[in-house]
Amino acid sequence: MGDPSELDPNTGEYAENILPAMENLDLAVKAANLVIRVSTIITTAGLGSSYPPLAGEFGGSVSSVMQSIIGFLAENRSPLLVNVYPYFSLDIRLNYSLFGLDKIVVQDSTLGYTNLFDAVVDATYSAALEKIGASKIEIVVSESKWPSAGNGDVASIGNAETCNNNLIKPVSGNSGTPKRLGKSIEVYVFAIFKENLKP
Repeated sequence: MGDPSELDPNTGEYAENILPAMENLDLAVKAANLVIRVSTIITTAGLGSSYPPLAGEFGGSVSSVMQSIIGFLAENRSPLLVNVYPYFSLDIRLNYSLFGLDKIVVQDSTLGYTNLFDAVVDATYSAALEKIGASKIEIVVSESKWPSAGNGDVASIGNAETCNNNLIKPVSGNSGTPKRLGKSIEVYVFAIFKENLKP
């Protein structure tokens, strides 16, 4: 696992070390006769473009590093782990970020998006898979949540509850995202308990 910040364009100096570390870890795992898939985590800050979703692509120095990492993941049938935080896009309509809309807000070709989470996941699929030619790689959302305090009315218990309850919908069934209908998404909710004790 890489640190979530390691593929952030602002810390690109570390990015070229991730693939060798993954390869070494993979060799160690196989030498120990363990069946463990090695992957790394990226943040959506690595996307140079995410709107519209089908135009998603990795930006800057991250692009060439990601191409090598994606090649490793494809060869080893490992997923790409992505931290998806709709909360950090507060310049976008609140209900769109909270999964609180039933109507389409973003129309991208034949695909319609009612929430930002689906749009970001599909933008990453476009960037990580189609443009780099690794269409069989799955995305696992390694972190997602909405804060319950710390930013006025936006970070509230009510909004956190709405986001978490609506986040369950695409992962509890087989609805998937508009780009991958019928395929459930593996998602992990970050720090849902005792958030008020976080320094």
